[in-house]
Amino acid sequence: MAVNERDVVDALRPVSAPGLGGSIVELGLVKSVSVRRGRVGVTVAVSGSDGSAGAEVTRAVTAAVGVLDGVRGVRVGITEASAEEMAGLRRTAPTPVGDEGRSGPGGAGGPKGAGGRPAPLGHEAGRTSSFARPRSRTRVIGVTSGKGGVGKSSVTVNLAVSLVRAGFDVGLLDADVYGFSVPAMLGIESAPTVSAEKMVPPVAYGVRTMSIGYFVDEDQPVMWRGPMLHKALEQFLVDVDWGEPDFLLVDMPPGTGDVALSMAQYLPTSEVYVVTTPQPAAKRVAQRTAYMARKINLPLRGVVENMSWFSGVDGTRYELFGRGGGQELADELGVPLLGQVPLVPELREGGDTGRPVTVSDPGGEVAGAFAAIAAAIVARGPSRIFRPELTIS
Repeated sequence: MAVNERDVVDALRPVSAPGLGGSIVELGLVKSVSVRRGRVGVTVAVSGSDGSAGAEVTRAVTAAVGVLDGVRGVRVGITEASAEEMAGLRRTAPTPVGDEGRSGPGGAGGPKGAGGRPAPLGHEAGRTSSFARPRSRTRVIGVTSGKGGVGKSSVTVNLAVSLVRAGFDVGLLDADVYGFSVPAMLGIESAPTVSAEKMVPPVAYGVRTMSIGYFVDEDQPVMWRGPMLHKALEQFLVDVDWGEPDFLLVDMPPGTGDVALSMAQYLPTSEVYVVTTPQPAAKRVAQRTAYMARKINLPLRGVVENMSWFSGVDGTRYELFGRGGGQELADELGVPLLGQVPLVPELREGGDTGRPVTVSDPGGEVAGAFAAIAAAIVARGPSRIFRPELTIS
């Protein structure tokens, strides 16, 4: 299907204006869009002449538009906004996530600084996560699924605990902003603290965690458009004192939306693992998120099949959701099936009580399955290897 100008503009809505905290589309900074035989041209106005803002916008626009079907190339032109234009935009632009008066990370209801005021964790142009730097030794593991209901968050939480039990330093980022569940699954009720203008993530069972669930009530819906999601993910990566864990697991939202695109921008070294069930229909949906990962240049490393079978009291296995979906998906994607997780009541109960099954029943069948999956991920090694002797200083 041929791409058109409206498709390009819609794709650009999540792209943020450096230093302003709003969408380049909503702020009127997209000056022109052209599409000719699949080749897209976009002109964007930015502030400053040092080139850093222009480079940031160029990368973000290229990533956002390049994934559209039918796009064969993206050319980004940068113009400098006038001082008068930028002054007007700063008066009308939305306050970045984390500034005083806004709910969300660092804002009202978020972690407090001295005197009970919100911690000053607003957006700054050109900021990057330490995980995106060439010298970072942290393996970023994105756990995703094609749709909800396949147990993706349960897999992520129990995998994180299994990696800790194997002796690794582990962080877990709950990037499923609309369907956040990690705090409840780990039984965490305390909010992050603030130290030296950085959020310090709560720890449970040895896993450091960050989630929008720490800043909103459990029954409060999060109704954000793309730019807000983008900013929240940025803050969770840049404004949190993660240290330098061996692994950072990211519980991604199901599907192929804004967060996946932001992952490609903020965490370009991420590895992606897909969770599915044995059901053929689930496998077909999971393919879409796998293909998107490849399209945005995130390496797809493996498949985890959840709810593979239920074992009766006599040991008989009942394949309630069919069979073979995980292996078929892995074969079609050309990646290994890392493991199959049985369906047991303790797995669900652990998510409800805040005590994961890998903690409550460490010697059980399910904990053994997660330990094997964790070992398989460790054995595979990182998808991209840092060589300090090749670093240009």
